[in-house]
Amino acid sequence: MAMMAKMRSLAPAFIIAVGGIFVLFMVISDSNVMEILGQRTSVLGSVNGNEITYQQFNALLEQARERQKAQTGQDIDEEFAETFNDQVWDALVTQELVKDQIEKFGIQVSDDEVNDIIFGANPPAFLKNQFVDSTGNFNRELYQQTILKQNKDVLLSIEEQVRQTRLQEKLQNYLFASIVVGEEEIKRKFEEQNTRYSADYALVDINMIPDGEVSVSQDDLKKYYEEHLDDYKIEPQRKLKYVLFSRGASHDDSMLVKNNLTAIVKKAADDTSSFKNYVDIYSELPYSKDSVDVTQVPEELASKLSQAAPGQIIGPAPSFEGYVVYKLLAKVPSKDTYVRASHILVPSGADDNTAKNQAMDIYNKLTAGADFAQVAREKSTDFGSAQKGGDVGWFGKGRMVKEFEDASFNGKIGEIQKPVKTNYGYHIIKVTGRSSEKYVVEKIVNKVKPSASTVDFAYNSATDFAYVADKNDFESEAKLMKYKVQETPPFKEDAFSIPGLGANKNLIEFAFDSDLNDLSEVYHVQNGYIVAKVSEVIKTGFKKFDEIEASLKPLVVREKKYEKAKRIAEQLHKQAASSNNSLQSVVGSVKFSRFDTTGVFTPAQSIPNVGMDYAFVNAVAKTKVNSLSEPVKGSRGYYVIKPTMKTSFDKAAYSVQRNTMRDNMLQEKRSYFLNQWLTQLKENADIEDNRRLFFR
Repeated sequence: MAMMAKMRSLAPAFIIAVGGIFVLFMVISDSNVMEILGQRTSVLGSVNGNEITYQQFNALLEQARERQKAQTGQDIDEEFAETFNDQVWDALVTQELVKDQIEKFGIQVSDDEVNDIIFGANPPAFLKNQFVDSTGNFNRELYQQTILKQNKDVLLSIEEQVRQTRLQEKLQNYLFASIVVGEEEIKRKFEEQNTRYSADYALVDINMIPDGEVSVSQDDLKKYYEEHLDDYKIEPQRKLKYVLFSRGASHDDSMLVKNNLTAIVKKAADDTSSFKNYVDIYSELPYSKDSVDVTQVPEELASKLSQAAPGQIIGPAPSFEGYVVYKLLAKVPSKDTYVRASHILVPSGADDNTAKNQAMDIYNKLTAGADFAQVAREKSTDFGSAQKGGDVGWFGKGRMVKEFEDASFNGKIGEIQKPVKTNYGYHIIKVTGRSSEKYVVEKIVNKVKPSASTVDFAYNSATDFAYVADKNDFESEAKLMKYKVQETPPFKEDAFSIPGLGANKNLIEFAFDSDLNDLSEVYHVQNGYIVAKVSEVIKTGFKKFDEIEASLKPLVVREKKYEKAKRIAEQLHKQAASSNNSLQSVVGSVKFSRFDTTGVFTPAQSIPNVGMDYAFVNAVAKTKVNSLSEPVKGSRGYYVIKPTMKTSFDKAAYSVQRNTMRDNMLQEKRSYFLNQWLTQLKENADIEDNRRLFFR
C-alpha cells in the first residue's frame, strides 16, 4: 500500500519529467494548449514559420523556474534572470527544430511500441525506479497494477513521455548510424596516452638571435603583406553610440532593505523563539552557523561584534552579500591575530629627505594634539583610506608590506608611531584595534535588488529619450539631458556579444540591418536599457599596407630568424651526423643553439623543458632511437632531435583498455556531431525572437 501511495503521489512527476535534450518541454509546449483554455495568445516569435506565443513560452519559463527551485532550493536571482530566459528560449528553439527534423525523416512511434515499452521486460527507468526495493528487486506485479489504475490524463502523460523518449532514441540512431571508431583510431589514442618517450635535442632558439642578425627591406615587408593578405581581411563590422539607463538598485531600494531588516531586528530582539526561525523566514540564504573573524564581517559591524555579548543581535549593515544581520552565539579564541590601523602616507618620490621631513612635521602636529582623521583627509596621498580618516580596516598577517605589518602588529592601540618607510613612502601609523577572537554567528542576508519602480523608471527614461532622439538629434538631446554617450569598439555580425554591452543577438541584428545613423528602439542589455544609433559602418576589404606597415616588421623579423635558425640547424645536423659526435658536444661550437633533454613524456602531455609542441612529438615518434631527426620547425625555433627511449606497444594493456576507450571515443564523436548538427540547424533556421517586446 505504501508503494502504491507513493506511486500516486508521484503522478504529477510523470507529467513534467524530462526525457532528454530532444524532448525538453515537448509534452507541455503544444501551442494549442493556451487556446484550448480560452486565453488570448500573443506571438512572441517563430521558428521556421511555426509561431511561439508569449503564453506558451512564459509557461515553459515558469516550469523551468520551478524545477530550478526544486533542485537548488532557491529561485533564480534577478542578476541571472535574463540568462535563464535565454537558456529556456534556446531549449524551445532546439525542440522546435528537432520536431521538424523528426517529421522530415519520417520517424514515428506507434501505440503498440509505446505499450510494449511500458509493459515490456524492461520498463522505462523513470517508472521502474519507483518499484525497486532496497535490495534492487523490481516488483512487476505492483508496477503493472499501479500503472493500470492511473487516471486517463496521467496515463496519456506517461505514454507521451515514453513516445517522445523513443522518438529521441530513433532520431539518435538515425543521426549516429554512420559514426564509427576504427581500430587504428583506438590504437593511436592508446599510444598517445601510454607510449613513453625520452629524447636529447639541440634547439636553435630564434629568441637567442639578435634582431641585428637579420635585415628587413621594404620589399620584404610588401612581400609578407601580399603573401598573408587574408590575415588582414576586414569583415563587415559596426560601431554603436549609445546611452545606457542603469537598472541597478537605487538608494531607495537599499534603504527599503535596510529598514525592513531593522524592523526584523527589533522584532527578533523581543522574541524568545529561535533566531533560526527568523533566518528561515526572512533570509535569502539558507541557515548556517559560521565562525568568522573581524576581517570577514562588514567593516561597521566588526567593532560592534568585538564588544557584543553572546545572544546579542547586530546589524543590519551592507556587505558583499547584501544587507546582513548577525546574532552572536559565542566568542572563541583564534590562533590568528588581526589589527585595525589608520595611516597617513607621504610618498618619497625623487627627494627622500624632503618626504621624510614632511612626514616628521605631520607626526609632530599629531602628537601635539591635531586630529588624526582630519589630517589624513588633508595630507595623505592614499586617497582611498584618506576619505575614511586614514582607516585601512582590519587585516591579518601577510596582507600588508612587511614594514607596515611589523609596525601595526607591534604598536600599541591608540599610539601614533613615528614615520615608517616602505616602498610606497613614509607612513604615520595609528593602531586602532586588535583581535584574537572568532565569532560564532547566525545571520540573515537580504540582497539589494532593483525594485519594480526603479526598473520602470529606467525603462521609461530610455523610452522617453528614444522618442526625443528620434525627433531631433541623438547627441544634442543626450547633451541637453546630461546623458553620457558611449561608443562600442567595432564588432562583427557573428559576434557572441558586443564589447561593453554583453550578449544581445537582437541588438547585433539591428546594427547590421540598419544604415549609418539609424536609431534603435529600447534594448535590454546586461546593465540596463540602452538607446543606440549606428555610428560607423565598416565594409568588407583589406587593411592597407601603409596602415599596418609598422606592425609587419616584427613578423618579418621573426620569419627571417626562422630562416636563419633553419640554416644553423642544418649545419648542426650535418656536423653531428658526419662525426658521430653527441648533440651536446656539437652545440658548443654552433652559435645560437643549446642542448637539453626531455625526460620521460607521453605524446598527450606537455614535454618537460619543451612544452606542448606537436611537431616535436611527431619527430620523436618517426625517428628511431639513437638516430637524428632532420631539422624540425617548432614553436621556439628549429630542433635536431635524438630519441633515447621508446616503450613498445603493450598488447595486454591495450586489450584491457580497448573497449572502454572505444566507448568513450564513440561518445565524444557523437556529442561533437550532435552539437555541430544542432548548431547548423540553428544557423540555417529562420528564427524570429521578439522576447524584448514582452520581457523587460
